[in-house]
Amino acid sequence: MSPELTLLTMNAAAVAFIHTVIGPDHYVPFIVMAKARGWSLAKTAAITFVCGLGHVASSVLLGMVGYAIGANLERLEWIESSRGTLAAWALITFGALYAAWGLWRLGRKGPDGHTHDHLIRIHASDHVHNPKTGAEVSLTPWILFAIFVFGPCEPLIPLFIYPAATSGWAGAWLVAVTFSVITIGAMMAIVLGAQLGLKWLPTDRIARYSHVLAGGTIALTGGAIQFLGL
Repeated sequence: MSPELTLLTMNAAAVAFIHTVIGPDHYVPFIVMAKARGWSLAKTAAITFVCGLGHVASSVLLGMVGYAIGANLERLEWIESSRGTLAAWALITFGALYAAWGLWRLGRKGPDGHTHDHLIRIHASDHVHNPKTGAEVSLTPWILFAIFVFGPCEPLIPLFIYPAATSGWAGAWLVAVTFSVITIGAMMAIVLGAQLGLKWLPTDRIARYSHVLAGGTIALTGGAIQFLGL
């Protein structure tokens, strides 16, 4: 490996870590949804991993196709910026709708805090039924996955294109894999660490508002990305 490629790979690792940590959209949705939905650590880890993989793979694919057809870097970065806007608004919309559903669900509860209209409660939740088996399939992980596939890894495009042009495809893939591993690893570390930490906090008093708070937090995260440029 050339010194230049080694330096570029190390730079990709550093950029991936910083990009993930300073971008709340990489972990906040998973933290709040895991708390609201009562996901286990294993389920949270699996959902975070798959969404993270879709997040980086979409940018790698765009960079690979763009380089192969000779698209210039400015054009690819414009596409990534447009995808970022779509993803931010998707987070805002999903969060707002989920918070609204949480408020509606609170309105269905009686004085004892329990929903007595079980038929309405079940069919108003975020799942559909498998037409073949009748099993419930939660929509929330799939919605998050779709949003994260749209969400770009802006720094990855130039990091992928440059070694492809100077060191060949092997160098480009080394940088891309390094960036992806660090990004997904950082996402999972933050999400699972936060999930474990939240178990020690006294949240019983606000538990009934968990869906509203989760949706509102996701909407605010999307707003921070769109309007504050986080």
